[in-house]
Amino acid sequence: MQSPVHPKVKAFAALIKRLGKLRLGLLLWLSLLAVLVLVHYTYAALFAVEVDWSMLRAQLILTMLASPLVILCIFYLVLHLDAALLYLKDSAHQERLLNQNMQDSIRQLNFEIEERKKAFQAKRRAVDELRKEISERKKTQLELEEQSLLIRSIVDSSPDLFYYRDENGHLASCNKMFEIIMGKPAQELIGYHPAELYTEDSAQAAILTEYKAAAEHTELTLDVEFVKPDGQLLWFEMRKVPFYDGQGRYIGLLGFGRDITSRKLAEQALEKAYQDKGKFIATLSHELRTPLNGIVGLSRRLLDSELGPEQHSWANTIFSSAETLGNIFNDIIDLDKIDRQDLDIVFQSIHIQSFLNDIANFAELICQQKGLSFEMNSQGDLDCYLKLDATRLRQVLWNLLNNAVKFTAQGQISLECQLSRTEAGAASLLFKVHDTGIGIASAEQERIFDMYYKSTDGRRLSIVGSGIGLSVSRALVEAMGGKISLTSEPGQGSCFSVELPTEQAEAPIVSTISCPELTVLLIEDVPLNAEIATALLEQRGHTVIHAETGEDAIALLETEDDIDLVLLDMQLPDMSGDQIARYMRTESHLQTIPIVVLSANVRKAEQQLTDVQVDGALAKPVNTNKLDQMLARLFSPSALKLQQPSPVKPASGEDQILDVATLQDYMQSLGPDAMKRSAQLFAQLLPGYINKMIEAAVQQHPDDFKESAHKLKGAAASVGLLWVQQKAKKFEQETMAWQGIERQLVDFHLKAEQHLAALYDFIEAN
Repeated sequence: MQSPVHPKVKAFAALIKRLGKLRLGLLLWLSLLAVLVLVHYTYAALFAVEVDWSMLRAQLILTMLASPLVILCIFYLVLHLDAALLYLKDSAHQERLLNQNMQDSIRQLNFEIEERKKAFQAKRRAVDELRKEISERKKTQLELEEQSLLIRSIVDSSPDLFYYRDENGHLASCNKMFEIIMGKPAQELIGYHPAELYTEDSAQAAILTEYKAAAEHTELTLDVEFVKPDGQLLWFEMRKVPFYDGQGRYIGLLGFGRDITSRKLAEQALEKAYQDKGKFIATLSHELRTPLNGIVGLSRRLLDSELGPEQHSWANTIFSSAETLGNIFNDIIDLDKIDRQDLDIVFQSIHIQSFLNDIANFAELICQQKGLSFEMNSQGDLDCYLKLDATRLRQVLWNLLNNAVKFTAQGQISLECQLSRTEAGAASLLFKVHDTGIGIASAEQERIFDMYYKSTDGRRLSIVGSGIGLSVSRALVEAMGGKISLTSEPGQGSCFSVELPTEQAEAPIVSTISCPELTVLLIEDVPLNAEIATALLEQRGHTVIHAETGEDAIALLETEDDIDLVLLDMQLPDMSGDQIARYMRTESHLQTIPIVVLSANVRKAEQQLTDVQVDGALAKPVNTNKLDQMLARLFSPSALKLQQPSPVKPASGEDQILDVATLQDYMQSLGPDAMKRSAQLFAQLLPGYINKMIEAAVQQHPDDFKESAHKLKGAAASVGLLWVQQKAKKFEQETMAWQGIERQLVDFHLKAEQHLAALYDFIEAN
């Protein structure tokens, strides 16, 4: 154990070196004198005696003379003692280094000894390697057997079924799950052909179906329905992969099967949910369109009557509002667009000043109802036509104006419009909606356009709303290529700005298309819709016969001889519209009468009537321009042709694979972007339809096969793929020979994809 003297000596020696001998000695000398005086005074105070000054003086003199010598001696001893300690420490260090060197020498000696041993052992290993080489072969063989056993255990423990068939179609290998599904052990399966084990209509045969010789160069993935003996339904995703040797000769088929029952059940539940949702939306839209049809029809009749300028402006605003609401309904019932949040933007030639007048009429009306003043400011020459989507822009501005009125208790609402043009011919429209309302806090301005976001400001607690208006407005503005922004101060009001790119447009050519007087059978169960449609037709000089039910319609068709046209509603109280259409096409004396379908969901109606010849479809509420175009197309095509641009002829060969007339009609009404999206959706659905048809063919289920072919036919007709539609119709109607059907479907799939590429080229070219 180290003595405590050593650290104190080192500390005192360090103090001497730091302060110096003279300074530290003087300090100690003065300290001794002070201690001596302090002791005398303390003694006198404790014993109540007087200080003996003579003794104190003698002691001080003695201390003054003797203490320097003592201090010097102490310094000398401490410094020498410290030096001696340092020398001892250095000696110890040198001794440790010497010991380390000795240990290194010993290790080196040991290393040399080990190296000699290794050299000797290397000679022995050379002999041992020769012996091991023989045993390694045996060991490798055992490892291969163990690995094979391990792989086999893994395959057997897999929840997926697995099997392998040789080039002759006999089962060569399988796992435990395959044995369970097949209901037989491997000993009863290996070496046999499926036809020797199961009948063609058994569930096991569907899983074991092999490729035909002509289709060996392709892989196949399909969903197979499997019914267990106890009646439990299972679904397997079967993947079948052919194998070939180095010379390209087919040597076998590897089959994998994964249980996807839970996924199939989820898909079926999801599909049912979508169907229920679609029925609900369609029903709701149908009910909402009944009063909307009245608003559109009656406001249209008001516009055709003698009105003052102000009354005409109000009626026009009502008409525009109802048409915009009708277009929004079209987006609501189009479930595909809603799910993908993909609303079509259709640019048309719009007179901007008239458009702003309609917006101003609406704004003045809602401002008056709340006691607010409205001001309209415009900059630039607005007496012109611009390419805009009036419906979407009107929806955005109305939403902003409604919000401005909602959040303004008193003051003024203003709408500002600025039109600026560039030298290149492009233009930009800037709309600003100002209010003097409560304003929006800066912390909320970044989230005000988020979906379902509503302010948490205490002043807004009484305000109700869904929180989607501004989010929808931003989506619409961005879809039109513009941007929307906000500036606001709490208590100072808000200003929403909408900037849209646009360009100059020509005024639309308005001309009258002549049409002969017709006798029209209107089949419509809603009296208000029937009244408006009758008024529109009679206004154009036609005679209208009205039937409220399908039974009345069939009776009129049998008794009236001079019916020129049938306007057919798809939803009637006693039967559906497609039943009446099918009845007319089966009766020889009614087959030549044109049928035009009236429906809130035109696309759904066309899908229901894909196998029935109808001559057109109109969305409700009926648009007058589309009604005139339809009548002219059916009864005065020469006059209609003069009003329309000549169609562009397709490239060579496309007239046989594409329905050019339908495509041109869709291109004019929907635009190329919407057609391209429809083609992309068909490309996604096509493999699923083909797989379902192959699966039904493998299991030889004619009903499922025809159902899938029917769906494919309708989907192809929707995008104008004429050849694909006709081929699918042939699959649906003819009695198919199951032999070789898989190869036909593979070829059909490849050719359909080629026709789809031609459709893309047609859309790009037009």
